[in-house]
Amino acid sequence: MGCKTHEISLLITDDAQVRELNRTYRGTDKPTNVLSFPMQEGEFSDLASGLLGDVVISIDTARKEADEAGISLSERISQLLIHGILHLVGYDHERSREDESCMEDKSFELLKIIEPDKDLPIF
Repeated sequence: MGCKTHEISLLITDDAQVRELNRTYRGTDKPTNVLSFPMQEGEFSDLASGLLGDVVISIDTARKEADEAGISLSERISQLLIHGILHLVGYDHERSREDESCMEDKSFELLKIIEPDKDLPIF
């Protein structure tokens, strides 16, 4: 018996496109750093059983946040990708302070696996 694999689709784009997606799908007319679109829930969840969903990262916002934090752009993208994937598997920092803390802990755990700087902060 083989391992079940899950895939994500990653799009790195600019603030204008992220703003449009945010406005269309979340009703928020502003850019954001990362958006997640789960494929394992909703009316058509059976169409792509191995696809967890889509993660969209704004390179413009990621670059600005990396500069503000004094980290590299690739480190910030790692943080945002982890954040987006965690949303795809059901984590939601907006539900409660407890959920936020749980998501932050899992983010640190995963970030330490993929980033050489083991003290890289999440923000």
